Amino acid sequence: MKRKTTHTVAVTGATGFVGRHAVAELLRRGHRVRALVRDADRARLPGEVELVEGAIENADAVARLATGATALIHAAGIVSATRDADYFRVNADPLPAIALAAIAAGVSRMIHVSSLAAREPDISAYAASKRKGEELLSPHGENISLLILRPPAIYGPGDRATLPLLRELTRSVALIPGRRAARFSLLHAGDLARLMADQAMGAAEGIHDVDDGKEGGYGWNDVIATAGMAEGRPRQAFFLPGTLVAMAGWAALFWSRLSGTPGMVNPGKARELYHPDWLCRAPRLVPDRAMGFDRGFAETLVWYRQEGWLPPRRQTDRSSAHSTPKART
Repeated sequence: MKRKTTHTVAVTGATGFVGRHAVAELLRRGHRVRALVRDADRARLPGEVELVEGAIENADAVARLATGATALIHAAGIVSATRDADYFRVNADPLPAIALAAIAAGVSRMIHVSSLAAREPDISAYAASKRKGEELLSPHGENISLLILRPPAIYGPGDRATLPLLRELTRSVALIPGRRAARFSLLHAGDLARLMADQAMGAAEGIHDVDDGKEGGYGWNDVIATAGMAEGRPRQAFFLPGTLVAMAGWAALFWSRLSGTPGMVNPGKARELYHPDWLCRAPRLVPDRAMGFDRGFAETLVWYRQEGWLPPRRQTDRSSAHSTPKART
């Protein structure tokens, strides 16, 4: 029987939500994984992962990360900050040096995890930083096989960013920060990880949206109905006024600057939440055997509850979610 070829894959952002899923998938396929981490003692990655200590701004650390690797997956980034400049400092400025280090080390393939928000750079500093990162990185595609992925909202086991919304969807009346008529694409983190593992030795290049393949995406009615099925009883939704969420965003930003701790709510995030169209478009990649939100939501709730991130499911609920297999981690 022909043995699978294994490669060394370098990963930035390996300790983050998406990065952990990517590392797990690469290891499952038998690849050697080398991860750039700020603090090796706190990384909590599988023991077989080779750790390179340093930041993405550290040229020497990035060079050590890339040496001997076949592919480099750049999943590092921030989704919240106290200052606009911080988004660019992390999400955009280091990208040319990372690409040059990969090229100098002979890495043949680079995958950069951007965001669908990059399509609307005027909506927030986060979105603008993601677009700027793409613009700084794209010219290096002449010297390395480069794939830039624009995932939509990503959910799944281990994600604290979507936890507040999923918690709302488990309640009888969910408070939704968004437009009732909005349409959006979704993607389970495990599916994104499988796509990245496929494409680490793949051929797709350029900028591609990536989602779970549901044509026309989802609306809030779809999400609320799925939550009702998973929890065993119908859910009702109250859509918060955009002005109220915007005010909360400014208040949260003010507090985050006083405390020095970034929060998930800010004015830019409020504008993202109320944008009416976050549907993925062509050119578009879809993971093989991608799970729809109905299955992904149920599995994610199981994981949250097993980890104590959500309270136990009420025993009076009845649904097929009881037979849902344990979520991948």
